[in-house]
Amino acid sequence: MNFVEIVLTEKLRDADPALDILGTDRKMLQVACQDFTNYLKFQWGLVGKEANNFELVEKMERFFRENPGEIEAFLSVWVGIWLKKWKERVKLLIGNQNQNKWNKAAQAIAAAEPLWRNLRRKQDVMEIVVATLVKNGEICGTDILSENLLKMELGEKSNHSLNEQEQILNVLNSALRKAREIALSRGPLIFVKIDKAYYSSDYY
Repeated sequence: MNFVEIVLTEKLRDADPALDILGTDRKMLQVACQDFTNYLKFQWGLVGKEANNFELVEKMERFFRENPGEIEAFLSVWVGIWLKKWKERVKLLIGNQNQNKWNKAAQAIAAAEPLWRNLRRKQDVMEIVVATLVKNGEICGTDILSENLLKMELGEKSNHSLNEQEQILNVLNSALRKAREIALSRGPLIFVKIDKAYYSSDYY
């Protein structure tokens, strides 16, 4: 575990002792780490700049060492807000629950997958959408939401008469508008399909 994972594990456990961060809730920790990294990149003005995650973690660790009291309080507040957003935005689908609604979005995203794979500079485009989400107060699931918004727009706005740069701009503009809209919305945005066995006594 790196430094960010360690501190967020502690804070998530403090906020909700029932969480099994290293077991069944490990995905939650992974999303929280990515969201926290995205949040700091936005706050530190690093969006669109070449900075790998290792460099960012080092920068965070140094920053935390220099300001321990401030950071402790800040982390507690940030994790509290993030956890509230997680409970609002992430919905578990058990078995065939809401199957049609879930399938429609999943099919649209799957249809855009070949276009997405061939899209150049996708990480830069994703970072712009993530920054818009964070700027508008959407701090949970930022990578997931950004990628899915772009894929859905890519599938809808694919136009072979336009060159790639024009297509990217069209897709990005639409995705940014949707990002601002969903940040103002309420209710679940991320649907996770799980097997019923997840909740059975045999699973543990």
